[in-house]
Amino acid sequence: MRVGLVGKPNVGKSTAFSSLTSTLVEIADYPFTTIEPNIGIAWIPVPDPCRCADLPTRTSKSQDSQGDGGGSTCNPRTGSCKDFRRLIPITLVDVAGLVPGASEGRGRGNQFLSDLSRCDALIQIVDGSMSTDLEGNHSEPLASTPIDEYNFLTEEIELWLAGILKQGWSRGARRAQSGGERALLDLITNLISGLGGTEKDAILGLQAAREIASDNQPWDWGDTVIRRMASEIRRSMFPVAVAINKADKVEPNKLKSTIKDFEDLSLLCLPTSAEVELALNKAKKAGLISYSVGDSPAKFNLEPQNNPSDSQRGILEKIQNKMSSIEGAGLVDLLSQVVFSSLSRIVVYPVSDEGRWTDAENRILPDAILLPQGSTARDLAYAVHTDLGNGFIRATNAVSGRSIRGDSELSMSDVVKIHSKS
Repeated sequence: MRVGLVGKPNVGKSTAFSSLTSTLVEIADYPFTTIEPNIGIAWIPVPDPCRCADLPTRTSKSQDSQGDGGGSTCNPRTGSCKDFRRLIPITLVDVAGLVPGASEGRGRGNQFLSDLSRCDALIQIVDGSMSTDLEGNHSEPLASTPIDEYNFLTEEIELWLAGILKQGWSRGARRAQSGGERALLDLITNLISGLGGTEKDAILGLQAAREIASDNQPWDWGDTVIRRMASEIRRSMFPVAVAINKADKVEPNKLKSTIKDFEDLSLLCLPTSAEVELALNKAKKAGLISYSVGDSPAKFNLEPQNNPSDSQRGILEKIQNKMSSIEGAGLVDLLSQVVFSSLSRIVVYPVSDEGRWTDAENRILPDAILLPQGSTARDLAYAVHTDLGNGFIRATNAVSGRSIRGDSELSMSDVVKIHSKS
């Protein structure tokens, strides 16, 4: 799972990346601080309590358990589990700032756009304070609105996709004539596959083109039709959620108006302050506060036993008061909603022992696998290892104890034992 952090320069993308991944990257108050994309791992909580909360033997915690306390008894190989709150990894890509005209080579041009390839979704960081123009330069307020930023970013991505589709379209469509709709679909799929596009994306693009060009032969489709196709492919390949950043610097009524603008477009959006969240992460590492991943930036506790200075205490109290008036739980909450709501992913726990819920090395629920909703037991087998998928015989739902077939759909938080010839 890869999620791209995108937007114009100087809106706080690198700060958001550092906050989400605890990775030190260059952060500066000027455009194009990021040149090459930064790649890191963010941790998000599974929506449901970890299944170790339901483990029949959890009241007698095994000696070799390495759970993080709070009653958790599982042994995550990646992430952690505390108070039955399981954290799983998501790959984040922090891409250099996009400027108008990127599809024609401005800024980092097509290199920026190709950095988006293989991302499952995008989170656009916009400047809620409206203090920078579309180039990322500081300017008078209202130089560009968050909606302006969203419109130019999606337009540049669609122009980029349209340019790829237009290359050899007429000739390719004529060659596909004898093969009918199937051949035309294969042509589109091949054109976008290098960017991570699939046949599903191609189907949606072709349907959209047919709606406005039903009377024309495909090889005669002009810029308008190709652009319509590119627009629908973009929506499918790169769904966008919006982080309204610098929300702590925005007057409440203006912030509500901005949120409504995006909700009117049926876009997932949340107000955020990457700067505040990064500061809280640093305070947590210094032992000044206790703060759980995914909680609201206002939901932290001072740790007086670690003797925060009067200055530190004052700053933290000011942050808490300010963020308590802002709805939502910040960047991790937004990333979680992208993964589990927008992309409809589920988490499944594969085990070797369906009775004890352990792997071959007696670790309790060591793996939490992220799968698309609608995935089957056989899909899980392939996600764990190709050999398990190739040798699949059947599976067991370790919660109910029932045997399930390869084509049986899995649900969120299922615990599954794969039976395989391998």
